Amino acid sequence: MRHVAYMLALALAVPGAVRAQDSTGATAEPAPAAAAPAAAALDVTEAVIGTSVVDRVPQDTGSTFPASAGTLVCWTKISGATGGATVHHVWFHGDTQVGDVELQIGGSPWRTWSRKTVPADWTGPWHVEVRDAAGTMLKRLDFTVEAGAAAAPATEMPHPPTQ
Repeated sequence: MRHVAYMLALALAVPGAVRAQDSTGATAEPAPAAAAPAAAALDVTEAVIGTSVVDRVPQDTGSTFPASAGTLVCWTKISGATGGATVHHVWFHGDTQVGDVELQIGGSPWRTWSRKTVPADWTGPWHVEVRDAAGTMLKRLDFTVEAGAAAAPATEMPHPPTQ
């Protein structure tokens, strides 16, 4: 009898322990799910069109390029990204989409770029839209490819001084 009284006192004093050992198959209500973290807001802090990238720095940037350029790059610096984020560089000749390059963003800030071969006869207005993974346009860069045009004066991003 003392044993039953002891078990009853224990059950009243520690109800969680008894419930945890419930073998009737009753389940406790699940804890509410944690709210999903809000998507990080990506910000294009810098973006340019140029002819190449050297040591992660865009070269010969501008808004007018000769048809003989052959290849152009869209270079972007992205802030606010978390691991696994992506952006798209969507290339347009006039109003016709001619390329969509998905780029992985590995951190913040992050520099990335895409290249586009420009046929010599594809002159006229161009633009690149920088979009997030949902397709929201973050930045638009307009430029022109001109037949026989000399390259616009370079606005090369400076290299850090060397000593």
